[in-house]
Amino acid sequence: MSLDIYAADEQADLPVAVERWSTLARSVLEAEGVAGDTEVALLFVDEATIASLNERFLGRSGPTDVLAFPIEDEVERSGRSPDQGGTGPGTIESDTDRLLLLGDVVVCPSVAARNAVEHGVELDDELALLVVHGILHLLGMDHEDRAEAELMERREQQLLARFHRVTS
Repeated sequence: MSLDIYAADEQADLPVAVERWSTLARSVLEAEGVAGDTEVALLFVDEATIASLNERFLGRSGPTDVLAFPIEDEVERSGRSPDQGGTGPGTIESDTDRLLLLGDVVVCPSVAARNAVEHGVELDDELALLVVHGILHLLGMDHEDRAEAELMERREQQLLARFHRVTS
């Protein structure tokens, strides 16, 4: 059984530490209980590419910072999951005979760089947030209403504190 993150830097605007973000994505997936043969794609693209995806799939014009494209909507959950209650350790298990194609997370570093300035954070912090945010979307979390947004943001901060921020 394996958890495979296929990461690629398909832009030339800003340098991206692909392996670092791949490791973060894997850590988040494992912390969220993803088990079994699972694949996720993590792509870093330019503004034209993400704007095209945003228009094509969401009907929105212009570039955005991150898009998530879940592939398999019916992820089988067992135990406790942050937004589903229950008890015990949470897991997401795929059929042992098949590969779970969880989905794609697409990040635009140049938009992230502008957002980092606006948010008063380093680019690495903004990229980390976008990777975690995208992974949580693949796992079914959303921010369509206030309660969902608060839950998702709280989980993002917990995961960032655990896997991204170094405390001294």
